[in-house]
Amino acid sequence: MLLLGIDIGTSSVKVGIVDAATQKIVASAQYPDEESPIKALHLGWAEQSPLMWWEQAQKAIALCHAKKAYNPADIAAIGIAYQMHGLVLVDKDQQVLRDSIIWCDSRAVEIGDKAFAAIGEENCLSHLLNSPGNFTASKLAWVKQNEPEIYSQIDKVMLPGDYIAMKLTGDITTSVSALSEGVFFDFKTNAISAEIIKYFGFDESLFPTINPVFSSHGTLLTSVAEKLNLKAGIPVTYKAGDQPNNALSLNVLNPGEVAATAGTSGVIYGVSDQLAYDQQSRINTFAHVNYTDQQKRLGVLLCINGTGSLYRWAKYNFGNGLSYSQLNNEAKKAPLGSDGLQVLPFGNGAERMLNNKQVGAHLQNIDLNLHTQAHIFRAVQEGIASAFRYGLDIMRSNGMNPTVIRAGKSNLFLSELFTETFVNATGVPVELYNNDGSVGAALGAGIGAGIFKSPAEAFSNTKAIQLVEPSTQAFEPVYQEWKKLLDEKLKVKEGER
Repeated sequence: MLLLGIDIGTSSVKVGIVDAATQKIVASAQYPDEESPIKALHLGWAEQSPLMWWEQAQKAIALCHAKKAYNPADIAAIGIAYQMHGLVLVDKDQQVLRDSIIWCDSRAVEIGDKAFAAIGEENCLSHLLNSPGNFTASKLAWVKQNEPEIYSQIDKVMLPGDYIAMKLTGDITTSVSALSEGVFFDFKTNAISAEIIKYFGFDESLFPTINPVFSSHGTLLTSVAEKLNLKAGIPVTYKAGDQPNNALSLNVLNPGEVAATAGTSGVIYGVSDQLAYDQQSRINTFAHVNYTDQQKRLGVLLCINGTGSLYRWAKYNFGNGLSYSQLNNEAKKAPLGSDGLQVLPFGNGAERMLNNKQVGAHLQNIDLNLHTQAHIFRAVQEGIASAFRYGLDIMRSNGMNPTVIRAGKSNLFLSELFTETFVNATGVPVELYNNDGSVGAALGAGIGAGIFKSPAEAFSNTKAIQLVEPSTQAFEPVYQEWKKLLDEKLKVKEGER
């Protein structure tokens, strides 16, 4: 019995086929090979076409089939992971009304800040566990204010994974986890937030049917099945945002367990059983994939918008055709601290951990007679690791104190230098796993379809492949100098207000 996982990323779509009996991947593919474009029509904006995601998903599935490693007729369930917080709008004919305003778009910050003040900060935090900030609800309000002709045509509001499930099945559903990541969900009333609906003037009919994360979200349409060379009627039994899904794929489901990822964005994601929140909403709390009203499981999320995206920028502008592996080797040639070269990795929209300020990315203290290509690549990795440390300190101040962090050996964690720098910057050991978002989605589908009796069974064969422990305190002075630079930039931003 096989399981199909689809991971709708910002850079590409990944598909994985997993054998339910062994929990091992049978085949995988991604499309495209190069990073997908992000449309920035104005400074701070970021949009992608949902139709592009759907086309990419179809091509990635076809690439998987082309490997002839399995019989597509053996696929029993489909799971979907997706980039969080994106706003997808469709009309009554399920046609997309505009490009998706995605997670790193900053246009709605002011709208969210006004809602935070008007509804009441303590009221928002205690009920929503977050400020409306720059999340999906505020993005929908932006459309309502600025594009009323589009808003008037909306039949349903969705997250990216809801849209892909709709394209597969024709059904539109959502979940408590998805609603919470959009800051539409009230954890005290266990329902869509009446305060958000009232303040923004939304009609509750815009929201889809709410199903559990692990449940049927529709079955594969015959017309789509024929196009994808799959059986009609296969159920979609799991949908989750990429960070809750990454945590699931690392078997991070219980209070105190912590996951990390360093892809396009960088995230530390810890599980709690408390309806807790950061007073400044610098870190954010959402319903985890296994959240129920009876058993609270919350994901506490720290997000840095520009991690892999910064490394990609450095590669394209300074790499002279080098691969990422070659970049990593080049970075090792520079010394610890990059001879004073510093990088702030904040050039991909408003950063929640910096109170939604847009500090921008900075390459600081360049010495034209000293610094080389190697220094740039090391400084970028050290700057990203320092941003993780800064955010983890915020999480620690809110009671999240991990003794180990689990991460997939992918993206920036493929770099030995970055992994060592991350561990020495944070002081927390990292367990590395051969995990993948599409594999997590596939195993999630197995849980939702009842093929596995529990998440524990789904991940019974998951084992760490490497443990990296802190080896030196030498990075601490480098971090403190980096933090001093960040504090200076934040003061400048504060003075501009």
